[in-house]
Amino acid sequence: MAADPYSVLGVARGAGEADIKKAYRKLAKELHPDRNQDNPKAAERFAQVTAAYDLLNDKDKRAKFDRGEIDAEGNPTAPFGFGAGRGAGGGYRPTGSSGFDFGTDASDFGDIFEGLFGRGGGAGGFTSGFGRRSAPPPRGADVAYRLRVPFEDAAALKPQRITLADGKTIDLKLPAGAETGTQMRLGGKGEQGPGGAGDAIVTIEVQPHRFFKRDGDNVLLDLPITLKEAVQGGRVKAPTVDGPVMVNVPAGSTSGRVLRLKGKGFHKKGGERGDQLITLMIDVPGEDAELHAFVEGWSGGERNPRAGLGV
Repeated sequence: MAADPYSVLGVARGAGEADIKKAYRKLAKELHPDRNQDNPKAAERFAQVTAAYDLLNDKDKRAKFDRGEIDAEGNPTAPFGFGAGRGAGGGYRPTGSSGFDFGTDASDFGDIFEGLFGRGGGAGGFTSGFGRRSAPPPRGADVAYRLRVPFEDAAALKPQRITLADGKTIDLKLPAGAETGTQMRLGGKGEQGPGGAGDAIVTIEVQPHRFFKRDGDNVLLDLPITLKEAVQGGRVKAPTVDGPVMVNVPAGSTSGRVLRLKGKGFHKKGGERGDQLITLMIDVPGEDAELHAFVEGWSGGERNPRAGLGV
């Protein structure tokens, strides 16, 4: 049975959310598998700490635990003195720098029915007094991982390295069309059980970017250009998810003009890629005496660009 989550984190039962989060961050930093590769006990302790935080950070789960409705693993407390087994609220597992995981399992009551009805012969399990066979031995729990993927890596489908609950690392190939919420199943990478190992369920979380945005399979970018580049045109460097490239700015471009870079977006499920849409944004310096002097004597500055709006 899992230890009391308050004791695991070293906080009082009445601790606030900020104190719980502070305690978790301190312990997670000390015990993270990436910093304790030669200490398997640290990985086990890290999993316990993360599971405790998962329960206490969830207001509903915490309230149920405090009322005695669930145990430290998130399972309903067992009626009639029977053990509840491990339920869907199993503990988180470490995934290295990528994020965390939580395990799921299902209880098997075959031994209870065996005690009530007796065991029958045959390799298929016991047969109850009503002629019903027991369920096959349960597999181990599936273990769920949340993999945080950088925006550019998700677009370019760069392999991601994760650390499994047993401390082993694997390079995970992202599927085409990957987005936040996409799940990948790794057969036999879960917990061991009488009927074999469960699976690892990896849920992708694409991280936001400081200047790229996603629109379906396309990547959006606002690209600042100078007034001179807008008027005269020319080639300028622009970032893409695959690295910087040179793009051609047509002469006489205005803010809001959109340029399209084919095949610089996210990979589609059909094998093709979306595009990158670049919106030009003219950057006018606030303090430029020469520019101010030019505008003062520029006759073209008297036209009304808002005439088409009726103002």
